[in-house]
Amino acid sequence: MTKVPPKQDGDPDTTGHTWDGIEEFDNPMPRWWLWTFYITIIWAVAYTIAYPAWPLVSSATAGILGYSTRGEVISDIAAVEEANAGINTQLAEAEITEISLNPELNSYAVSAGAAVYRTWCTQCHGSGAGGAVGYPNLLDNDWLWGGSVEAIYSTVAHGIRNEEDPDARYSEMPVFGDILEEEEIAQVANYVMTLSGGTPVDAAASQAGEAIYADNCSACHGDNGLGNNDLGAPNIADQIWLYGGDYDTLVETVTYSRYGVMPPWQQRLSEAELRAVSLYVHQLGGGE
Repeated sequence: MTKVPPKQDGDPDTTGHTWDGIEEFDNPMPRWWLWTFYITIIWAVAYTIAYPAWPLVSSATAGILGYSTRGEVISDIAAVEEANAGINTQLAEAEITEISLNPELNSYAVSAGAAVYRTWCTQCHGSGAGGAVGYPNLLDNDWLWGGSVEAIYSTVAHGIRNEEDPDARYSEMPVFGDILEEEEIAQVANYVMTLSGGTPVDAAASQAGEAIYADNCSACHGDNGLGNNDLGAPNIADQIWLYGGDYDTLVETVTYSRYGVMPPWQQRLSEAELRAVSLYVHQLGGGE
């Protein structure tokens, strides 16, 4: 049996519990600790009353001070827009082809355009503008609709093959799977591979595909496959491919066609932002 030590004079009362002969003194909490604890409770209650705190079904309690982090951000954005109002007006009203001649305005436009690009364009074209399968690389000089700053602006403003803007860039490649036989599609795919300097899978089929190309494809892509910016028809004589230039991908493209869509940004961006991002893309290295 464990012996419990005798209580000494001046010892506080115990909690009344014993563990293996050990008793616990019932010492009060330090006064400073208690007051700190009470203050934190009061502070927490006051904070939830003053600021947004308690979640509701579709919102949260607003707080009597009406503070909002979103409101603070909106206020900061408004302050920046007010500070840049003058130069944004200048940017919106200047001839877009002459902005690069004004070093101060051009520098601002490129910086602002980079911010617009990172916000709205990286999701498709990538943070480095290198594109992806089905999304054009903006760093090279291969443009479906032209790479001049005016052409880029028009593409950004109106978009491509969308139903929201009547001035959207629009072209449509026929679904040749409904027009040509499988053998003919294989032949023209082999021929297209030779246009870009590639080696066809079937040389004999490639020779037969030349006539099929002339009858069905040259009207848009040109006799030599150099494309047509007015029609949005890509150059298929280079080594730059939006969906891929291997045999299987070409057969798929010819059979089912492609139909990429880009939204019109003039409904989302201001005129200054449209010009800024157009100038930014143009100076990336591929702009004509």
